[in-house]
Order: sequence, then structure tokens, then C-alpha cells
Amino acid sequence: MSKVYDVFVVGGGINGSGVARDAAGRGYSVGLAEMNDLASGTSSWSTKLIHGGLRYLEHYEFRLVREALFEREVLLKMAPHIIRPMRFVLPHHKGLRPAWLLRLGLFIYDHLGGRKILPPTTTLDLASDPVGRVLKKQFSKAFEYSDCIVNDARLVVLNAMDARDRGAEVFTRTKLISARKSRDGWALQLQSTETGTIRDVSAKLIVNAGGPWVDEILTAAAGENRAANVRLVQGSHIVVRRKFDHPKAYFFQNSDERIFFAIPYEQDYTLIGTTDRDFDGDPSEATISEDEISYLCDGASQYFTDPVTRDDIVWTFSGVRPLYDDGASKAQEATRDYVLRADGDRDSRIINVFGGKITTYRRLAEALIAKVEDAIGTRGAPWTKDSALPGGDFEVGDYDAVLSKISSAYPFLEATNCERLVRAYGLKCHEFLGEAKSYQDLGEHFGHGLTSSEVNYLMSEEWARTSADVLWRRSKLGIRFTQEQSERLEKYMREHKQLQNLAAE
Repeated sequence: MSKVYDVFVVGGGINGSGVARDAAGRGYSVGLAEMNDLASGTSSWSTKLIHGGLRYLEHYEFRLVREALFEREVLLKMAPHIIRPMRFVLPHHKGLRPAWLLRLGLFIYDHLGGRKILPPTTTLDLASDPVGRVLKKQFSKAFEYSDCIVNDARLVVLNAMDARDRGAEVFTRTKLISARKSRDGWALQLQSTETGTIRDVSAKLIVNAGGPWVDEILTAAAGENRAANVRLVQGSHIVVRRKFDHPKAYFFQNSDERIFFAIPYEQDYTLIGTTDRDFDGDPSEATISEDEISYLCDGASQYFTDPVTRDDIVWTFSGVRPLYDDGASKAQEATRDYVLRADGDRDSRIINVFGGKITTYRRLAEALIAKVEDAIGTRGAPWTKDSALPGGDFEVGDYDAVLSKISSAYPFLEATNCERLVRAYGLKCHEFLGEAKSYQDLGEHFGHGLTSSEVNYLMSEEWARTSADVLWRRSKLGIRFTQEQSERLEKYMREHKQLQNLAAE
């Protein structure tokens, strides 16, 4: 007889993982299926921001901005290891939005969302301030405001880990191939994308958090024939060699009224993006276009004294955002707000997630659980607002002390690698560093501080199965690894998995 879950979540991105965590913490029995790796879709291809969305004020999305601004500090306190405050420099471009309008928008931004931790907006003289040194002389004035940056893929993984620790079952590389109504609500067939093995489970309710595939799940798996609900919008980024050596980011305006960012990234690089253009095709195959590369290089070169050229680019990435289709004429004008819709009858309910932002995923989960309660009853009260994600149970202001403590406990760690580990794992570093007194105690060294001790932890605790899982989602070390190093890691993981399988037999 198949297991019966209260809630079965389809999709292992930020929304699906956040819903699973919230539901499990309230006492619901929860299952989650992700057809690939966690955060392998939209959630790992973001601009890495936890922000209110300053530009959304121009589209009068005050509710969304207010909610996101409140969430900014909630999430910062939940995960002070993978989320950190950052100051953003917005140069005044005399040919674009007037200075008074920018200051008004930032005044609203400072006061709309209950800001308590982050400092307010200030005005900068770019002729004397160090942040102006890398900018063209025509930019003499700027506004500096606060937001946060995040390791997006790790935010997803940590939510999934906490969901699991609270009783949820998480199945990665497992695709929902059919869902039919049954006496328990839904009879689901799941198939391993690695072995082809079929698993039958039942659920009282389905949460469809498939991101760009949400309509496909509705039509193919659940048999619901409906028109498209999401507008697929591609956002692309370029990563270049570091353009500036200070810890602040830039918020640039372009002549087409769009905006883009230049953000310090992985210590030695600058992340520039994003674009916004409608997408048609398989979301898993989205790649940056030549036009997008030119757009970002040209846009950044309008501001930086040292132009951004194609030769500077060390990596690019593209993702497809599943925005709710609100009929906007331009991709950049489509709402970033989320829409939750319950389909089916009371005994076989499917709740669909359309749109949303990383910043508001926790509030989305709370709103969705309210719909779960309407369908199958209440199990527990909201709880996530004052919680901590794994490794993040320390105060925001204590990050430097935590880093110093880890550094003192493991003095053999290079400073940059120690910071990488604390930024990724927080207090959970100890789980794989253990009693190590040297790098040799951590096993095989694959390069750039990555050891077999860390890899084994990622495989056993964080669902990592391939080198890409480790290098591009659990860490961002892929940008540094050579092909030879990547292949060596892949071989190790494959052999380690085989040994684990033999031991389990």
C-alpha cells in the first residue's frame, strides 16, 4: 500500500522547498519531488539579491515592495551566514531619471518596510568618495542604499534540509509522471530520472511549485487542460574579472529605462545583470544570447571608466523566470508578485504557484499553507518568522565572531577558504571539519579548498550526486575549477556512490 502524505510538493526550487519546510514544521506529513537537483532551475540563476525591489515602485507594486522589504530583514536574521547586508550605489544619470525622483523613491524604500537593521540611504559625492574612482567623471552624485545578497542555491538546499529534519521526505531526481484522483485525494506516480524506478504514493493535496514547468505539470501530470498561466522571461548575467576592490555594489540605469546591477561576486569577480526578455522554448536550455552579452557589456561600459568587454567575461548564466501572466506589454513590466490558485474539488485539491521572488518565498509559503488548512485542516501555527536555517543560529552582528572562531579552531584553513566555508555552512562547518588538524585530515583535495570530507558531507546530507551539484549549486567553485579538476571530482563522487550502494546491500 502506498504511503499517504498530507501534502506532496512538486518542484524543488525556493518556493517548493519553502512550502515543504513550513508544512513539515506545522506537523503535516510532507513529500517533495524534484525532477533534477534542488535549485537546478530558476532558483540558482538569480541576481543573488534579497531586496525590496526598488524599481517595482515605478510600477506601483507597493504591496509587493512592502512585503519584500519586511522579509529582507526576516531572512537576514534566519540565515546570517548565506545572506549578508550590502550597500548599493545608484549614480545619478542626468539624462535619465531626475535626482529628486530617485531620492523620493529611496525615501519610500527606507520607510515602507520596517527597516531596523540595515542603514538608511545617504548621498555621495563621487568626486571624493572611493566608490566614484571606477566610474566616469560625468557621474558626480550618487545615492547609497541598503539591500542584501544571498547564495541563492544554498537558500533552497537549507530549506529542504530543515524540511527533512522536521519529517519531510525529499526525493531528488524524481519526476511526477501522473496524478489521478483517488479516495485519498491523489494517487501519484513518481519515476527516478536516474534508474527509471517507479514509486507510487498518495497525497491528500498537491502543491504545484514547478516554476517554469508549472503549466506542464497541470496539463500533463494532473490532466488539467488550461491556458498558459505563466509568462516565461529570460534573465541573463555575465561574470567578469573584478572591476572594483570595495565591498559595495552598483545599481545602474540604462537608456531603455531598465536597470541592472554590478555586484561583488565570489571574492574575485563582478556579477553584471540581469536582462529581461520573453522566452519561448525548453527552460532547461536557456542560454545567453549575443544581443544580451552586448547589452550588458555596453550598459556597464557607460558607467565604468574601464569598459567591460567580451574578453573580460569568465562565465555567463541564464535562467527563465515563471512570472504570472498579467498581460503586461513588456517583459520588464510583468508583475513579480506571486499568485496562488487552488484547483480541483475539496477532496482532491491542487494548489498552483505562479510567479514569486526569492525574497518573498517565506511569505508565499505562509499564504499557501493557509489554503492547505482550508482544504485538509489546521495542524500548527505559523512558525518560520523567528526561525533559523541550518547553520544560521547566530545573530546577524556575530558573523565576524563566528568566522574568527572557525578560523581559530582550524588555523590551517586559508582565510579565503575559511570564509567560503562559513558563508556556505555557518555553524555546521564542524560537521565535516571535525577534529581535523591539517588539510590532510580532510582527505583528498580537489582544488580551491574543496576536500573529500566536504564532498562526502554534501553527498550524505545535501543530496549532491554529481560534480555539477557540488561545483555550481552547493558551492560556486565551478567558476574556478578546470575541466580536469571537475572530471576528477566526478570520478570520485561516482566511485563513492558505488561504495555506498555496496555497503547498503
